[in-house]
Amino acid sequence: MGVSLGLLTGHVLAKEVRLAVDGGETTVRSFGGTVQDVLAAVKVEVGPHDEVYPPRTERVVDGTSIVVRHARPLALTLDGRKSVHTVTALNVGEVLQQLHLNDRRATLSASRMRLIPVSGFALDVRTQRRVTVVRGGVRLDAVTTGRTVRAVLAQQKITLARGDRVRPPMDAFPEDSSVIRIIPAAPAPPARTMAVSPAVSSLNWLGLARCETYANPRAFNPAGPYYGMYQFSLPMWQAVGGTKTPLDWPAEEQTYRAQLLYQKVAGRWHAQWPNCGARLFNR
Repeated sequence: MGVSLGLLTGHVLAKEVRLAVDGGETTVRSFGGTVQDVLAAVKVEVGPHDEVYPPRTERVVDGTSIVVRHARPLALTLDGRKSVHTVTALNVGEVLQQLHLNDRRATLSASRMRLIPVSGFALDVRTQRRVTVVRGGVRLDAVTTGRTVRAVLAQQKITLARGDRVRPPMDAFPEDSSVIRIIPAAPAPPARTMAVSPAVSSLNWLGLARCETYANPRAFNPAGPYYGMYQFSLPMWQAVGGTKTPLDWPAEEQTYRAQLLYQKVAGRWHAQWPNCGARLFNR
Protein backbone atom coordinates (compact mmCIF):
# COMPACT_ATOMS: atom_id res chain seq x y z
CA MET A 1 0.00 0.00 0.00
CA GLY A 2 1.41 3.41 -0.88
CA VAL A 3 2.07 6.11 1.76
CA SER A 4 1.01 9.73 1.09
CA LEU A 5 3.97 12.10 0.71
CA GLY A 6 2.01 14.67 2.67
CA LEU A 7 1.82 12.43 5.71
CA LEU A 8 5.60 12.03 5.74
CA THR A 9 6.43 15.71 5.34
CA GLY A 10 6.31 17.96 8.44
CA HIS A 11 4.23 21.08 8.04
CA VAL A 12 5.48 24.33 9.70
CA LEU A 13 2.44 26.33 10.70
CA ALA A 14 2.40 30.13 11.06
CA LYS A 15 1.85 31.40 14.60
CA GLU A 16 -0.33 34.34 15.58
CA VAL A 17 1.70 36.81 17.67
CA ARG A 18 0.55 39.97 19.44
CA LEU A 19 3.16 42.73 18.95
CA ALA A 20 3.31 46.04 20.90
CA VAL A 21 5.96 48.49 19.68
CA ASP A 22 6.32 51.77 21.64
CA GLY A 23 2.72 51.50 22.78
CA GLY A 24 1.21 50.68 19.37
CA GLU A 25 -0.32 47.17 19.20
CA THR A 26 -0.92 44.83 16.24
CA THR A 27 -1.31 41.11 15.52
CA VAL A 28 1.01 39.40 13.05
CA ARG A 29 1.36 35.86 11.68
CA SER A 30 4.90 34.58 11.58
CA PHE A 31 6.83 31.39 10.91
CA GLY A 32 9.71 32.66 13.13
CA GLY A 33 10.86 30.37 15.87
CA THR A 34 12.16 33.01 18.30
CA VAL A 35 11.26 36.54 19.33
CA GLN A 36 14.21 37.82 17.29
CA ASP A 37 12.97 35.92 14.21
CA VAL A 38 9.52 37.49 14.50
CA LEU A 39 10.94 41.02 14.88
CA ALA A 40 13.23 40.52 11.89
CA ALA A 41 10.33 39.23 9.78
CA VAL A 42 8.22 42.32 10.45
CA LYS A 43 11.29 44.62 10.15
CA VAL A 44 11.27 45.93 13.73
CA GLU A 45 14.86 46.92 14.48
CA VAL A 46 16.11 46.75 18.05
CA GLY A 47 19.34 48.09 19.50
CA PRO A 48 21.40 47.22 22.59
CA HIS A 49 19.55 49.70 24.82
CA ASP A 50 16.04 48.83 23.63
CA GLU A 51 13.71 46.91 25.90
CA VAL A 52 12.33 43.63 24.52
CA TYR A 53 10.08 41.19 26.36
CA PRO A 54 10.23 38.21 26.29
CA PRO A 55 14.00 38.03 25.70
CA ARG A 56 14.99 37.93 22.05
CA THR A 57 16.19 34.31 22.16
CA GLU A 58 12.97 32.96 23.65
CA ARG A 59 10.88 30.70 21.42
CA VAL A 60 7.43 31.86 20.38
CA VAL A 61 4.21 29.88 20.26
CA ASP A 62 0.78 30.68 18.98
CA GLY A 63 -0.56 33.57 21.10
CA THR A 64 2.81 34.90 22.31
CA SER A 65 2.84 38.63 23.17
CA ILE A 66 5.99 40.60 22.35
CA VAL A 67 6.61 44.09 23.77
CA VAL A 68 9.27 46.41 22.31
CA ARG A 69 10.23 49.80 23.68
CA HIS A 70 12.94 51.71 21.88
CA ALA A 71 15.49 53.64 23.90
CA ARG A 72 15.36 57.43 23.64
CA PRO A 73 17.60 60.20 25.00
CA LEU A 74 16.34 62.44 27.77
CA ALA A 75 17.94 65.76 28.68
CA LEU A 76 16.98 66.29 32.32
CA THR A 77 17.34 69.52 34.28
CA LEU A 78 16.71 68.70 37.93
CA ASP A 79 16.69 71.75 40.17
CA GLY A 80 19.08 73.48 37.79
CA ARG A 81 21.49 70.55 37.45
CA LYS A 82 21.69 69.08 33.94
CA SER A 83 22.16 65.40 33.06
CA VAL A 84 21.50 63.11 30.07
CA HIS A 85 19.77 59.73 30.37
CA THR A 86 18.68 56.90 28.09
CA VAL A 87 15.11 55.81 28.89
CA THR A 88 12.48 53.49 27.45
CA ALA A 89 9.62 55.43 29.04
CA LEU A 90 6.75 56.36 26.75
CA ASN A 91 5.62 59.45 28.69
CA VAL A 92 6.82 61.90 31.34
CA GLY A 93 5.12 59.99 34.15
CA GLU A 94 7.06 56.83 33.27
CA VAL A 95 10.28 58.86 33.05
CA LEU A 96 9.79 59.97 36.66
CA GLN A 97 9.28 56.35 37.70
CA GLN A 98 12.34 55.10 35.83
CA LEU A 99 14.54 57.83 37.34
CA HIS A 100 13.08 57.34 40.84
CA LEU A 101 11.63 60.84 40.94
CA ASN A 102 7.99 59.85 41.15
CA ASP A 103 7.81 60.16 44.94
CA ARG A 104 8.88 63.82 44.95
CA ARG A 105 6.56 66.81 44.88
CA ALA A 106 7.66 68.70 41.78
CA THR A 107 6.80 71.31 39.20
CA LEU A 108 7.31 69.90 35.68
CA SER A 109 7.90 71.61 32.36
CA ALA A 110 5.51 69.14 30.69
CA SER A 111 2.43 67.14 31.63
CA ARG A 112 2.96 63.65 33.05
CA MET A 113 0.98 62.34 30.06
CA ARG A 114 3.27 64.03 27.52
CA LEU A 115 4.62 61.42 25.11
CA ILE A 116 8.40 61.01 24.78
CA PRO A 117 9.42 60.73 21.10
CA VAL A 118 12.16 58.31 20.06
CA SER A 119 14.18 61.31 18.87
CA GLY A 120 14.48 62.51 22.47
CA PHE A 121 13.02 65.01 24.90
CA ALA A 122 14.07 67.74 27.34
CA LEU A 123 12.43 67.85 30.77
CA ASP A 124 12.80 70.44 33.52
CA VAL A 125 11.94 69.26 37.05
CA ARG A 126 11.83 71.59 40.04
CA THR A 127 11.29 69.69 43.24
CA GLN A 128 9.25 71.19 46.03
CA ARG A 129 11.14 71.24 49.31
CA ARG A 130 10.30 72.31 52.85
CA VAL A 131 12.79 74.73 54.37
CA THR A 132 12.94 76.84 57.51
CA VAL A 133 14.28 80.38 57.58
CA VAL A 134 15.49 81.59 61.00
CA ARG A 135 16.13 85.27 61.62
CA GLY A 136 16.73 86.28 65.20
CA GLY A 137 13.92 84.68 67.19
CA VAL A 138 11.59 84.36 64.21
CA ARG A 139 11.13 81.06 62.31
CA LEU A 140 9.46 80.88 58.92
CA ASP A 141 8.51 77.51 57.40
CA ALA A 142 8.13 77.54 53.61
CA VAL A 143 7.67 75.26 50.62
CA THR A 144 9.99 76.25 47.78
CA THR A 145 11.16 75.26 44.33
CA GLY A 146 14.06 77.72 44.59
CA ARG A 147 17.37 76.46 43.25
CA THR A 148 19.47 78.59 45.61
CA VAL A 149 19.19 80.08 49.07
CA ARG A 150 19.03 83.46 47.34
CA ALA A 151 15.96 82.34 45.40
CA VAL A 152 14.26 81.11 48.58
CA LEU A 153 14.76 84.48 50.29
CA ALA A 154 13.44 86.28 47.20
CA GLN A 155 10.35 84.04 47.07
CA GLN A 156 9.63 84.83 50.72
CA LYS A 157 10.31 88.56 50.16
CA ILE A 158 13.05 88.59 52.82
CA THR A 159 15.45 91.52 52.48
CA LEU A 160 18.87 91.37 54.09
CA ALA A 161 20.26 94.26 56.08
CA ARG A 162 23.74 95.54 55.41
CA GLY A 163 26.29 93.20 56.96
CA ASP A 164 23.87 90.30 57.52
CA ARG A 165 25.39 86.84 57.02
CA VAL A 166 23.51 83.85 55.64
CA ARG A 167 24.18 80.15 56.25
CA PRO A 168 24.27 78.11 54.05
CA PRO A 169 25.78 80.52 51.47
CA MET A 170 23.46 82.37 49.10
CA ASP A 171 24.37 80.20 46.09
CA ALA A 172 23.94 76.89 47.95
CA PHE A 173 21.16 74.47 47.00
CA PRO A 174 18.45 74.35 49.70
CA GLU A 175 17.90 70.66 50.42
CA ASP A 176 14.60 69.35 51.79
CA SER A 177 14.26 70.06 55.55
CA SER A 178 17.25 72.43 55.48
CA VAL A 179 17.48 75.43 57.81
CA ILE A 180 18.55 78.81 56.45
CA ARG A 181 19.94 81.09 59.15
CA ILE A 182 20.22 84.85 58.81
CA ILE A 183 22.83 86.14 61.24
CA PRO A 184 22.48 89.88 61.87
CA ALA A 185 25.49 92.09 61.46
CA ALA A 186 27.32 92.75 64.71
CA PRO A 187 26.43 96.21 66.04
CA ALA A 188 29.13 98.85 66.03
CA PRO A 189 30.64 99.45 69.48
CA PRO A 190 29.96 102.77 71.18
CA ALA A 191 32.13 105.64 70.05
CA ARG A 192 35.42 105.89 71.92
CA THR A 193 35.23 109.52 72.98
CA MET A 194 37.62 109.14 75.91
CA ALA A 195 41.32 108.51 75.48
CA VAL A 196 43.36 106.03 77.49
CA SER A 197 46.68 107.33 78.76
CA PRO A 198 49.83 105.47 77.68
CA ALA A 199 50.64 104.71 81.32
CA VAL A 200 47.30 102.93 81.77
CA SER A 201 47.36 101.08 78.44
CA SER A 202 50.85 99.76 79.27
CA LEU A 203 49.65 97.91 82.37
CA ASN A 204 49.34 94.13 82.28
CA TRP A 205 45.66 93.89 81.31
CA LEU A 206 46.03 90.37 79.95
CA GLY A 207 47.45 89.27 83.29
CA LEU A 208 44.43 90.77 85.08
CA ALA A 209 42.00 89.09 82.68
CA ARG A 210 43.69 85.70 83.03
CA CYS A 211 43.47 85.94 86.79
CA GLU A 212 39.81 87.02 86.79
CA THR A 213 38.35 84.66 84.17
CA TYR A 214 41.13 82.90 82.26
CA ALA A 215 40.70 85.83 79.82
CA ASN A 216 37.27 84.58 78.70
CA PRO A 217 35.18 87.41 77.15
CA ARG A 218 32.04 85.28 77.65
CA ALA A 219 32.57 84.66 81.36
CA PHE A 220 29.53 85.19 83.60
CA ASN A 221 29.22 85.07 87.38
CA PRO A 222 25.58 85.10 88.54
CA ALA A 223 26.61 86.01 92.09
CA GLY A 224 27.05 89.67 91.15
CA PRO A 225 26.06 89.37 88.49
CA TYR A 226 29.44 90.03 86.87
CA TYR A 227 30.15 89.93 83.14
CA GLY A 228 33.05 89.42 80.78
CA MET A 229 36.76 88.90 81.11
CA TYR A 230 37.15 91.72 83.69
CA GLN A 231 33.96 90.82 85.63
CA PHE A 232 32.16 94.14 85.26
CA SER A 233 28.96 94.82 87.15
CA LEU A 234 26.43 96.42 84.81
CA PRO A 235 26.44 99.78 86.68
CA MET A 236 30.22 100.07 86.33
CA TRP A 237 30.07 98.98 82.67
CA GLN A 238 27.54 101.69 81.95
CA ALA A 239 29.51 104.23 83.94
CA VAL A 240 32.37 103.99 81.43
CA GLY A 241 30.12 104.23 78.37
CA GLY A 242 29.47 100.53 77.80
CA THR A 243 26.19 99.49 76.18
CA LYS A 244 24.24 96.22 76.44
CA THR A 245 26.51 93.93 78.49
CA PRO A 246 30.21 93.10 78.21
CA LEU A 247 29.23 89.71 76.80
CA ASP A 248 27.93 91.46 73.65
CA TRP A 249 31.38 92.82 72.78
CA PRO A 250 34.78 91.36 71.90
CA ALA A 251 37.83 91.33 74.16
CA GLU A 252 39.24 94.54 72.67
CA GLU A 253 36.15 96.56 73.62
CA GLN A 254 36.07 95.05 77.11
CA THR A 255 39.73 95.93 77.66
CA TYR A 256 39.13 99.52 76.54
CA ARG A 257 36.26 99.91 79.01
CA ALA A 258 38.33 98.33 81.81
CA GLN A 259 41.10 100.87 81.16
CA LEU A 260 38.57 103.70 81.33
CA LEU A 261 37.30 102.32 84.64
CA TYR A 262 40.86 102.30 86.02
CA GLN A 263 41.21 105.94 84.99
CA LYS A 264 37.79 106.82 86.39
CA VAL A 265 38.69 105.52 89.85
CA ALA A 266 42.10 107.23 89.60
CA GLY A 267 44.02 103.99 89.87
CA ARG A 268 42.22 102.78 93.01
CA TRP A 269 41.75 99.31 91.65
CA HIS A 270 41.27 97.52 94.99
CA ALA A 271 37.47 97.95 95.01
CA GLN A 272 37.11 96.78 91.43
CA TRP A 273 39.48 93.81 91.29
CA PRO A 274 40.39 93.03 94.91
CA ASN A 275 41.72 89.54 94.20
CA CYS A 276 43.51 90.09 90.90
CA GLY A 277 44.21 93.81 90.53
CA ALA A 278 47.83 93.46 91.58
CA ARG A 279 48.42 91.50 88.37
CA LEU A 280 48.24 94.80 86.51
CA PHE A 281 51.72 95.60 87.72
CA ASN A 282 53.34 92.27 86.91
CA ARG A 283 55.53 92.43 83.83
